[in-house]
Amino acid sequence: MTALLVDGLVSRGHDVTLFATGSSITSARLHAVFERGYCEDSSMWPWELCELFNVAAAIEQDGFDVIHCQAEYAPMSLAFSRLSAAPVVQTLHHSPTAPEIALWSRYAAAPFVALSHHQARALDGLNVVAMIPHALDTAAYPFEPAPGDYVLFLGRFSEGKGVLQAIEAARRIGTRLVLAAAENEYYREAVRPLVDDEQIVYAGEVSHEEKTALLSGARALLYPVQSGEPFGLVMAEAMACGTPVAALDRGAVREVVDEGTTGRVFDSLDALVDGLPSVMALDRARVRARAMERFNADRMVDAYVDVYTSLAAARPRSASERRERPPGPPILQRISR
Repeated sequence: MTALLVDGLVSRGHDVTLFATGSSITSARLHAVFERGYCEDSSMWPWELCELFNVAAAIEQDGFDVIHCQAEYAPMSLAFSRLSAAPVVQTLHHSPTAPEIALWSRYAAAPFVALSHHQARALDGLNVVAMIPHALDTAAYPFEPAPGDYVLFLGRFSEGKGVLQAIEAARRIGTRLVLAAAENEYYREAVRPLVDDEQIVYAGEVSHEEKTALLSGARALLYPVQSGEPFGLVMAEAMACGTPVAALDRGAVREVVDEGTTGRVFDSLDALVDGLPSVMALDRARVRARAMERFNADRMVDAYVDVYTSLAAARPRSASERRERPPGPPILQRISR
């Protein structure tokens, strides 16, 4: 998401500095606190401290109109929001808990961008200034009008992702299921005993090219998620390949899936099993066309430019104003479906 956003901003003529590892490929000006990433250098722990150094490096520089922090879990930039000369906006990439919201409310004026209305509701009491869905580099997702003989589960192996429910659904309907994700303890304990390499096949952790090949070749993506998520990027990725989605109604699913066009959303696993043939019968060209319309990067970049412009225009002009300024009214921008 950061790479798509940054390159889109640069293509529009904006002056962008990206705080990322030295190995990053970007059209922006690169500021590298660390040459390598956490997965490449085992000495970079705790990784949260390394992230904090990245945020601090951005705050310490003068001249930015806006600083945008992508928060995988905790929005670490909150602690700098009253110290920064530039507005600091956070995009959160998970569903927060009530205790987290209570903690973050110590900085209730700090602006957040939500990925969905579902996530925006979870951020209740905080300053949600916009709702901007994720986007894709749609050209990187090939279209396959004639899929293969399998359905697909793609995602981290965990109870919340619903892999066991995907296996049950495939067995009940009698179709082949391919599982693609990195092996972990949950896979070894709960999933591997159910893999027979005939009807239930484990493909392992896959590269982007392998992932898109699996997505474009699947008759449907199974997304029987058990806990609410703020977006669900894999659904958009499947749709970009023309592959429809069969999902359970959790989290932001109904905001991502266009019912009867790009997939179907079900209230129960029984209903998903009964409705899966209708999902696989959806027009794949129409699925792809809708995904190209809704999840192209231009829409995401344009929406963030609007947010940056509003925040920069409203920013306080002195340190005392930054400390004393009360939370302003949200400038929630709803992106039409």
